[in-house]
Amino acid sequence: MGTANSEAMLAKAVQVIPGGVNSPVRACRSVGAEPVFIERAQGCHLWDADGVRYIDYIGSWGPMILGHGHPAVLDAIRKTLAKGTSFGAPTELEIELAQLIVDAVDSVQMVRMVNSGTEATMSAIRLARAVTGRDMIIKFDGCYHGHADSLLVDAGSGVATLAIAGSPGIPADFVKHTLSVPYNDIDTLRSTMERYGQKVACIIVEPVAGNMGLVPPRPGFLEALRSLCDDYGSILIFDEVMTGFRVAFGGAQSVYGIMPDLTCFGKIIGGGLPVGAYGGRRDLMQQVAPEGPVYQAGTLSGNPLAMAAGIATLKELAKPGFYEKLDSSSEKLLQGLKQAARQAGIKVWAERAGSMLGLYFTPGPVTDFEEAKTSDLEFFARYYKAMRNKGIYLAPSQFEALFVSAAHDQQVIEETVAAAGQAMKEALG
Repeated sequence: MGTANSEAMLAKAVQVIPGGVNSPVRACRSVGAEPVFIERAQGCHLWDADGVRYIDYIGSWGPMILGHGHPAVLDAIRKTLAKGTSFGAPTELEIELAQLIVDAVDSVQMVRMVNSGTEATMSAIRLARAVTGRDMIIKFDGCYHGHADSLLVDAGSGVATLAIAGSPGIPADFVKHTLSVPYNDIDTLRSTMERYGQKVACIIVEPVAGNMGLVPPRPGFLEALRSLCDDYGSILIFDEVMTGFRVAFGGAQSVYGIMPDLTCFGKIIGGGLPVGAYGGRRDLMQQVAPEGPVYQAGTLSGNPLAMAAGIATLKELAKPGFYEKLDSSSEKLLQGLKQAARQAGIKVWAERAGSMLGLYFTPGPVTDFEEAKTSDLEFFARYYKAMRNKGIYLAPSQFEALFVSAAHDQQVIEETVAAAGQAMKEALG
């Protein structure tokens, strides 16, 4: 596959953009590769600057659940674009999207739009600290909640990919208020709360961890979080930036039957455009300015293009049978990847939550970040490059989930599985 145009673009990019990319994992350094620059997308496919076509399993890191360029989403954007791109003032579109979210997610009675998942999580934590009068927060090793200062402690996603413990530039006073404990470890969580519970403003968690690969919650884990928050008067925050409207229409909380106090959403509610949101119980959300004293603002919050794209997306997702069909495709991919590994004589651990998948090159099990790190990263790097050479576009990191869209049909799944079998054999050398 030719890469001349991407190589030329990277040479220009590194002169004006740190590392030549605007988000670190895109640099592909952890897998010993260089990025390809994308020119266009349609359905489940991407085309790079050299005209090479790929089957896409990143999906803009999750939100492209309908596939790229869905007609209903594009039509909504076009109609709104003709009226203006940004007003910095309320629009009816904001009300409609907010109502769709409230109707879909049982724990959410009010919602505030923001511009990213990072804004959503940091705003939810600020709100939790304000209503409890406490400073300390608890997160989980390998869970990534955006790049806000207090959340980069033992984080997953790009921080794990680049083997960065945290980040310079974060004051020690911020870090000391953040406790990070192993994901799925109820005993450690309980003992931590026994010691610090009266100081803990909130527990924030990915209900299904998608930033250390894909790690579902063990039975009883989410229930323990809910119970401990109730016992100590702490706020339970579900970071559903990835899982919201992805694993199910009502999010992971609807699958596991747990009601958090606050929920954070990401770009999927804007059809992939720059948007996020946080919402929850009415009494909590009424503490947000101008209704209450907790300040949070954003010039582009509720941007009409993102609202229109989000409305169109959520209406498509609400159609009967959508998730059943998507789950079926995702299960076929999961089983196909497992079978390909068996045929290649490779031990893998693979799991699925809705249309999110994780594949680790380790016999497993993988139930937390430490176990995720037992995956053979050198083998993954060889596998990644072999897959990309075969036209399969994966996240260039072991610690990221795969995302299946409604545009991934049976033929595409079969093509992916066949490529995976060949790539695994090649990666063995």
